Amino acid sequence: MRMCNGCGEMVAKNQLIRIVRDTEGELSLDLTGKKNGRGAYLCRNVECLKKARKNHRIDRSLQMQIPDEIYDRLEKEFACE
Repeated sequence: MRMCNGCGEMVAKNQLIRIVRDTEGELSLDLTGKKNGRGAYLCRNVECLKKARKNHRIDRSLQMQIPDEIYDRLEKEFACE
């Protein structure tokens, strides 16, 4: 069980999307949940991403400031799923 950074609900890990910061500081979506690096979890809906963005929850989880263009890219990728 992992907590969604958007809504705060505890959900099974395989039902969440993981955003990963690797050792070089690059961000990516980890759909498998197996990439190395620090992760932040979100439900599979855009509303949770918007809540997490508004409150800077992903920034705190990944211990870095995330640029707006990364959030925009994530929103597009969430919408495509």
